[in-house]
Order: sequence, then C-alpha cells, then structure tokens
Amino acid sequence: MKTLSTFAAAATLAIAGSAASAQSITEIAAGDERFTTLVAAVTAAGLADTLAGPGEFTVYAPVNDAFAALPAGTVETLLQPENKGQLTDVLLYHVDDRILTASDFPHGSNYFKPINDSERLCITSANGGVTIADGTGETANVIIANIEADNGIIHVIDKVLLPGTRPACH
Repeated sequence: MKTLSTFAAAATLAIAGSAASAQSITEIAAGDERFTTLVAAVTAAGLADTLAGPGEFTVYAPVNDAFAALPAGTVETLLQPENKGQLTDVLLYHVDDRILTASDFPHGSNYFKPINDSERLCITSANGGVTIADGTGETANVIIANIEADNGIIHVIDKVLLPGTRPACH
C-alpha cells in the first residue's frame, strides 16, 4: 500500500510539474531573445493577454532580424499609440485561430485566413519546408516549426508578413 501511495504522490508531482512548466505563446516569446521586437509590438497593440489566454492559436512569429529588414522607421512608426489599429492589423495577420502544425499544411499552395480576416496568406508546403506569401507578394520561410505552447503553436519566420492585395498561390 505504501508503494502505491508513493507512486501516486510521485505521479501527482510529475503532473503538477508539467502543468507548471506549460507556457503560453506570450510567455514563450517573452522568454526568447529572438522575439523582443515582436513582444514589444504585441504589448503595444494590447494583444499580450489575448495570446497568453486560452484559445487555439497558431502564430507565425517573425524574429528580430525580420523587423530590422523593414524600411527604416517602420517599426518605430507602428509602435506609436496613434498607429495602434494599423499595428494590430499587421499582428493579427500573423495569427490563425486554429492550431496548425507544419504537417497540417497540405502539400502545395493553399490559402489560409488569419484572424485579420480581410486578408489571406498563401502557405506552401513542399520539399519538406513551409513558406508563407503575404499581401505584398513577398515570401517568408518557416525557419523553426512547431514550437508547442499550452494555448497553441508557434512557427518562427524570417520576414514580417504585411497585408496588401490578396497573395497569389502558385
């Protein structure tokens, strides 16, 4: 009997430890120095609590270098309080309200609708990689796929996705 209760206590501790180590999308991004610009933008847009809360999210998370590649002054302009709506539109273009692992993207090119539902992304899965075409016709590469959070999944990308005309899937 003592062995069984010791096992039960150990199992309870293991489950509690797993629950305590679970992190939201926001917590994972905040703990990774590659996402400091993204975290600043999400915070300025007031979306940090949303992406930390319950839900099923897929976030296409640009690294700092992706933000640095934008035209000079773009990030600083978007972070100004008077541009919160535009910043929010850009950020919601990077979020899907479903959990989509890399294996969930069908082979070939297909349209996906992000939370910014006036826009579309063209996601291409081919040759073991995933690319995402945005509204400008530019393409981001998924450089790290399937970072699991307790409320979704993160795919790390090398370009900031920008809304625009509907991207052409090829």
